[in-house]
Amino acid sequence: MTINIQYFARLRDDVGRASDATAKPDTVHTAGDLWRHLHDSPPPPRLMVAINQRHARLDSPVADGDEVAFFPPVTGG
Repeated sequence: MTINIQYFARLRDDVGRASDATAKPDTVHTAGDLWRHLHDSPPPPRLMVAINQRHARLDSPVADGDEVAFFPPVTGG
């Protein structure tokens, strides 16, 4: 199975694509691990995440078949 990844707003521009898909490596247990696996860098400050369309944290677990969305902090005015 795979994990489907979505990037929104500025992150989509920063990574150069709107989505990814990857088989879940044994070393990936959390959303933060997934970011590090995909980008060889720590998550950006204040990175927000949703797992299966529910707000989550970077230390939230991910599993095969999940949809993980990364997006920058949202501000209002």
